[in-house]
Amino acid sequence: MVRRIDVTGAGGVRLAAWEFADPPKGRGEGEQAPKVLLLHGLMGRASHWASTARWLSERHRAVALDQRGHGRSDKPADGPYGREAYVADAEAAIEQLGLAPVTLIGHAMGALTAWQLAAKRPDLVGALIICDMRASALGAASQREWEDWFRSWPVPFATLADVRKWFGEDDPWVERPNASRGEFFAEVMAECADGWRPVFSRRQMLISRETWVHDAHWEELAQVRCPTLVVRGLDGELGRAEAQEMVRVLPRGQYGEVSEAGHLVHYDCPAGWRTAIEPFLDGALTP
Repeated sequence: MVRRIDVTGAGGVRLAAWEFADPPKGRGEGEQAPKVLLLHGLMGRASHWASTARWLSERHRAVALDQRGHGRSDKPADGPYGREAYVADAEAAIEQLGLAPVTLIGHAMGALTAWQLAAKRPDLVGALIICDMRASALGAASQREWEDWFRSWPVPFATLADVRKWFGEDDPWVERPNASRGEFFAEVMAECADGWRPVFSRRQMLISRETWVHDAHWEELAQVRCPTLVVRGLDGELGRAEAQEMVRVLPRGQYGEVSEAGHLVHYDCPAGWRTAIEPFLDGALTP
């Protein structure tokens, strides 16, 4: 069972949180399950965590958040879409849903939000999993590449099959066919009068990205005091050397790798993702 819970984020923005609410097994009366908050990346949505949240919910209280500008959450035209707003939203979700001390699991931009919050509010965060997010600055050239990429999308798509084919095969950023990537993007499309369009504003996504790509985030990473697992896909955007340096910088860092995955680690290889993170969760989470 999945249920929606509305959260009030920074500035009164309405956020949709999704609780995978099957009662955790093997717990006595009055014994609370460990809590997990899952944060998707740029252009993602809470439903991308469904397979992860379902097995987590067997033993934990698992909640996934549609972040501002994404999914079913509000998409204010004027934002803000800065780092402070995203971090404040996650903070509000933890406090309003009674999740502390929480384990944060973040992918890409969601991972950056997670470690920035862990550095800011160590009282709220008991453990952290960073999935394929770099701590180094990406720079202006990277932002221009994204602008060009967004312009290349053949929107609107006539069918969802066209969405899957373009993002899984025809997109110039795809080095080899990737069906899971096509499915990932099919999940963030909505049917409109003229075809299928993204549920997010590409302009707002660029604004969100602009607020973090020019800066490095090593200093905040070093301030994270809780146990932290850094996970990368073998063909992802986070290289092994940088991931291992992130582990070194973290006071309580650990390293994980999923060999059959790219950037969308939890989506590309759900079984390998589970194998990579479940031992860490078993060791780090306490009720």
